[in-house]
Amino acid sequence: MKLELKPEAAASYKSLSQRARVLTETWIQENLYCPACPSDYLSTTPTGERVIDFACPDCEETYQLKSQNHPFGKLVVNSAYEPKIEAIRTGTIPNFLFLQYDIELLKVSNLFVLPKYFMSESIIEKRRPLSERARRHGWVGSNILLGNLPVDARIQIVKDGNEIPKVMVRDSWKKFSFLREKSVYSRGWLADVLAYIRQLDKETFKLAEVYTFERQLAKLHPRNKHIRPKIRQQLQVLRDHGVIEFLGKGIYHIRAREP
Repeated sequence: MKLELKPEAAASYKSLSQRARVLTETWIQENLYCPACPSDYLSTTPTGERVIDFACPDCEETYQLKSQNHPFGKLVVNSAYEPKIEAIRTGTIPNFLFLQYDIELLKVSNLFVLPKYFMSESIIEKRRPLSERARRHGWVGSNILLGNLPVDARIQIVKDGNEIPKVMVRDSWKKFSFLREKSVYSRGWLADVLAYIRQLDKETFKLAEVYTFERQLAKLHPRNKHIRPKIRQQLQVLRDHGVIEFLGKGIYHIRAREP
């Protein structure tokens, strides 16, 4: 994998945003592989294709690219709210690629993929409608709340200017691929509980410590009136899939995650 961007690919564009888009899309097309299967490249989708920028020719996983010249924070501005929620509910939401580049060195600094099986309604924030003065007044956008996701959802491909070995990337993808078998509602619960476990920042934690996030989870899932039993259920699922270990007497150990 070459981390350099090719300036000649965007030589005919004057707009900085257009140049950045072409540079990063060209880099993905020439360098990136599919994290979900053995395919060593991704195909571009037809011009004008909504939401999807790339697709794997083998496993047909789809990807949307978000790129910028500074680190991604806890919130990423994204597309229209209602279509995004509908895509999550119907399972048509793509995987997301988040690429940070160095504009001076013309190199990829960081790149991580957010698998669609981590996408749930609880991490999509509804923005205010555009004002009447706006050209698209009344349009309602969305934000992806990256800060609400467990760190496991960010599968690093390039980190601080260094490529992560391909086998490690694909192993990280497979580790949580069991989420694909769960309903959208269940995926949201699992991701939310895991995110709060990660917030504890401990290798070993107690059930009582996870209960301290009961109020936050109730706010994210207002239809559920039995938060503690639901927490215990998610811990059992995470245990069954080797994410955490149950040590007995309400004590759990969380397994080391990949870089």
